[in-house]
Amino acid sequence: MVKVGSSSLTTAAGGLDADRVDALVDVLAKVLDGDGKGDGGRDGNSKGGDGRSGDSKGGDGKGGANGKEIVLVSSGAIAAGLAPLGLDRRPRDLARQQAAASVGQGLLVARYTASFARYGRRVGQVLLTTDDTSRRAHYRNATRTLDQLLAMGALPIVNENDTVATDEIRFGDNDRLAALVAHLVRADLLVLLSDVDGLYDGDPRTPGTSRIDEVRGPRDLDGVSIGSAGRSGVGTGGMVTKVEAARIATAAGVPVVLTSASRAGDALLGRHTGTYFHRTGRRSANRLLWLAHASAPRGALTLDDGAVRAVVERRTSLLPAGIAAVEGEFTAGDPVELRDTEGRPVARGLVNFDAKEIPQLIGRSTRDLARELGPAYEREVVHRDDLVVLD
Repeated sequence: MVKVGSSSLTTAAGGLDADRVDALVDVLAKVLDGDGKGDGGRDGNSKGGDGRSGDSKGGDGKGGANGKEIVLVSSGAIAAGLAPLGLDRRPRDLARQQAAASVGQGLLVARYTASFARYGRRVGQVLLTTDDTSRRAHYRNATRTLDQLLAMGALPIVNENDTVATDEIRFGDNDRLAALVAHLVRADLLVLLSDVDGLYDGDPRTPGTSRIDEVRGPRDLDGVSIGSAGRSGVGTGGMVTKVEAARIATAAGVPVVLTSASRAGDALLGRHTGTYFHRTGRRSANRLLWLAHASAPRGALTLDDGAVRAVVERRTSLLPAGIAAVEGEFTAGDPVELRDTEGRPVARGLVNFDAKEIPQLIGRSTRDLARELGPAYEREVVHRDDLVVLD
């Protein structure tokens, strides 16, 4: 799994840099073709801790003769659309960002298609919004599409669907999107490509700072000053978003390498490069990671103390009897925040009722509701399969 940012693909003035795109594709194609050897990586077993070669999903025997697969999360659509639309910088308003993305997305995929064609490889475009990944049916569709592209030998190129995404349904940055897609495709490794060669304990341009080679957990970053913006001005991310993406991915059992685009091959081949983030959690086969990190709550439910204990400690569904209050405007299937009586968020889930229906349910048993309103009301407000407890 590889994520590349706008600064590694475009010029500072906007517009794709064909040479940079080709250079990245050269590296990815060679890894897919099995050119080059890894050195065993950190931990003595190819950086993943599980004896795999460090490329995305490389241990399952798919992806051709070498059993290697790569999913690419690529920024650059908005940046690529700037110059063709006569814009000299990334616009701040959503409408012009969407227009730039509409123009740039086609240019970006066309460039990738032509570049990978030099190696006889096909690519497939996958555009996602948070709705595509936090809702159960949409999540299954996204998983099925990505798996099928890989099975048919195509390299998926994933990006946020900036042409339609609004503030309420967008990931915010492609670093976080990459961490979540890495979980979605069960990646063995996530490689985050930046315009610097790793995470430093300060501004890398300042004398006396040094690169952090390994991060085993959050405590390793105590006291580390992490910059908030990239250098190029054409992207949205920075080192903060990359560290947050690494936290999400490693908590889901996916190790992460943060390095520069020029060292992508080394990272994918398991050679020592950049900053390596060790996995901190176990792999999960469900979509709850998306619900926790990619969904924007459309409203909130306040729970009484007994419901908080049931949801948080016993991991049960939320029943109408445990609800004390409701706020916001949402419809069935939307993500909502679950709060305690002090207003602290304790969980997030997909609600089974519209906001306007909730007031008549508050504090009542499902049996009473079914008797009065019908059998459709004898169910959970948030089912435990659609609920994630927040740390």
